Amino acid sequence: MRAKFFAGCCLGGLLGILSACDADSLGRLKPGVSTSAEVIQVMGQPKLEWREADGTRYWEYPRTPEGMVNYRLVIGPDDRLREVQQLLTEANFAKVKPGMSREDIQLLLGQPAHQRYFSLKHETVWDWKTKREPGMDWYFNVHFNAEGLVTHTSTNFEPRG
Repeated sequence: MRAKFFAGCCLGGLLGILSACDADSLGRLKPGVSTSAEVIQVMGQPKLEWREADGTRYWEYPRTPEGMVNYRLVIGPDDRLREVQQLLTEANFAKVKPGMSREDIQLLLGQPAHQRYFSLKHETVWDWKTKREPGMDWYFNVHFNAEGLVTHTSTNFEPRG
């Protein structure tokens, strides 16, 4: 019992440190001033990258599955940081509509915490942790049909312990 409690305290402390590290790291980056090389020096290599025809790059720094943030940093054609976005917001969750593709959802919300396939329903569900309360984690879920299109969204919680 003590080992579980200690492990939980350590994990909770580590998550707090990671959040503090992100805040510290992001605080050192200045939109319009910081270069892509400085972004990499501070944040590390991005997990994912998208490019626009004009040379704009979108770099994703997910903090899932344990975290509740997915950062997207926008690097302009001039190789300068343009914007820092937190993708996991109520406004973005509200933009998810039936018929959207997996790519649409990945661009909107970033990398999911989990991807699960339910064979009896022939659906895949992606989820993102949205809230942590004593004893439980809350998730926002996007359900995809066999064609990879959104059918609906839901929320759920999972007990921690």
